[in-house]
Amino acid sequence: MDTTLQRLLDAEMRAERIAQQAEAEQDQIVQAAVAEARAEEERLTARIPELHRAQLAKAQERAEQTVAELKRRYDERHARLRDMAEEREDEALEAAFRVMTDPQL
Repeated sequence: MDTTLQRLLDAEMRAERIAQQAEAEQDQIVQAAVAEARAEEERLTARIPELHRAQLAKAQERAEQTVAELKRRYDERHARLRDMAEEREDEALEAAFRVMTDPQL
């Protein structure tokens, strides 16, 4: 019976060592995961200015495109208005002369 008891105690001691080793390995894995997460967070934090600059560059590009499109539309509209004014210039001058020469109008 002493040998059986001794074997049980030995088995319990081995089981305890195995459990302690597993717990130590688990702690190491958790610490490694935490360290990796912190490193990833630091990398992301370091990239924030770069990401911000990229977004600003895209916004600037879109704004420049919008301004160019609005300028193009304005120039087209201005040209159409100038053409219309030139087409009506003779009529306007004639109407002005009529008003100046005929006091009844």
